[in-house]
This record gives sequence, structure tokens and C-alpha cells, in this order.
Amino acid sequence: MVDPGDATVVEDFLARTGFHLTAILITHHHTDHTGGIHALTERHAVPVFGPAAANISGVTVGVSEGDQVALPEHALSLTVLEVPGHTKTHIAFYAPGLLFPGDTLFSAGCGRVLGGTIEQLHRSLERLKTLPGDSRVYGGHEYTLANLRFARAAEPDNPERDAWFAHCERLRAENKPTLPSTMDQEVLINPFLRTDSPEILASLERHTGKRPHDSQACFSALRAWKDVF
Repeated sequence: MVDPGDATVVEDFLARTGFHLTAILITHHHTDHTGGIHALTERHAVPVFGPAAANISGVTVGVSEGDQVALPEHALSLTVLEVPGHTKTHIAFYAPGLLFPGDTLFSAGCGRVLGGTIEQLHRSLERLKTLPGDSRVYGGHEYTLANLRFARAAEPDNPERDAWFAHCERLRAENKPTLPSTMDQEVLINPFLRTDSPEILASLERHTGKRPHDSQACFSALRAWKDVF
């Protein structure tokens, strides 16, 4: 289980599916990602992995950059990636074909800066952008349609984004999640990973009156625009 904000939701899922909780993974300290830890560990004797530098109540195994989280029940080993920006101690969990980025990366978007710095968040996303394209991205929230509306404003002419938007609208109309995405998909449709797009640069120039001079400036302007969009 990754980032259980609400233990009741997790318990309901376990009861409905017959699955067993084997571990809890925590990406950062915000309550909507940690609120269910204590209720779950009262009922399930499982390890709780989280960022060592964050001192999160209920975390039993602190992890840092490069650490391996072994989940033998799933024949899976996850690598810890430090991806600060949304918070200063944010981490992600990665295995080939699989990424749990918490609130660092959403489909078509990224988290706000709430404790880290805009420069850290930009570097973290550029790092995630280098992961293999087939990596399935399980972002921390179902914000996809709202993110896509902003992506359309930032880059009006993006056929791949429009196709993903239509696909996600169909999924949500059927009460299905839009996640996971993939890194290949995100590189095509996520404006925060497309800071070299001439159209995004032109949109920002129209919006702010100033053309960003590099990728960091583009990213910062995009995040500021999204904050008030």
C-alpha cells in the first residue's frame, strides 16, 4: 500500500478483494498520504517504509536515496529515489516498469511547492523524465482532468494530449481511474516535462509578457500559472 491517507478505504479494499496488506510505503509527510498509518498498523503487523529525513510518525523503516525496499511476497524490489520539491524530503519508489512518485508527478501535472523549492521540483521531474518510457506512473492523486485543462491552455496544439484527454474523460465517465499513465505518455502530454516546447514558451510569453530564457524559468512560470489557473 502506498500513501494510505484513509485507513477505512484500504480496509474496505482488502475486505472486498481478499488481498493481504504486506507493507506500507510513504512518499512524504502530508496527512492525506499518512493519515491511515496508525489505524492500519494496529490491525496489520507490517513494515512502514518512509523518508528517513522526514521523521514521520508510524514509519518503522527510514529510507534514503538508493536504498532497496524488498517486498518478497510480490517478488519485487523497489529503489528509493529522493525527489524533493513538493516537500524537501519527498521520495519516490521505483522498479523497472513501475513508479510511485507521490505528489512529485501526476498525469499531465506535478505537485505544488509546499516545503521544497521550485528548483528542486524541476530537477526532480527532469530526473523522473529519464526513467524508461514503459514505467507505469501511479501518481498520488486523481487530478488528471484538471491537469489536462491546464495543459491545453499551456500548449493548445498537442494532438497526443487531446487524445489522452478524450481517453481520460471516458474513463472518468465510467467512474474508472485515469492512472496509471506511463513516462512515454507523460513526456508527450505533461507541460511540466515539456519545457522546451516552442508553443509552451510562446504561451508563457503571452501570459506573462516575458519569454522564459531556459528550462528552469519555463518550469517556474508554468508552476506559477498553474497555481492560479
